[in-house]
Amino acid sequence: MADYYITIFLDAEKSKKIEDAGLAGKIREIDGKKAIQVEVTAKEHKKLLKGFPDLTPDSSNAYVLPEQAENLVMNMIVSIKSLDVMKGAILKLYNPFAGKELLQKTF
Repeated sequence: MADYYITIFLDAEKSKKIEDAGLAGKIREIDGKKAIQVEVTAKEHKKLLKGFPDLTPDSSNAYVLPEQAENLVMNMIVSIKSLDVMKGAILKLYNPFAGKELLQKTF
């Protein structure tokens, strides 16, 4: 069982993409809406919070990413045809150097 989840609510277009990827069995109903949930480890969660400090998990430790990040995760799910995408998604979503100047060392 995962420590956290990313919830992606599905409209008709996203739902069709998930079904076409062979993941129709992963669609759940949450608060009366169709959704999928991607498992996130505690380590991945820490990195996501550094990249998106406004994320707030709900009572079931699930949260919704900002639209651009959600689209990236959704595209990865559809192309890989799996919900197990967080390791790859973290590499694209989390930039530890964001907002920092890179130091140059002179030799």
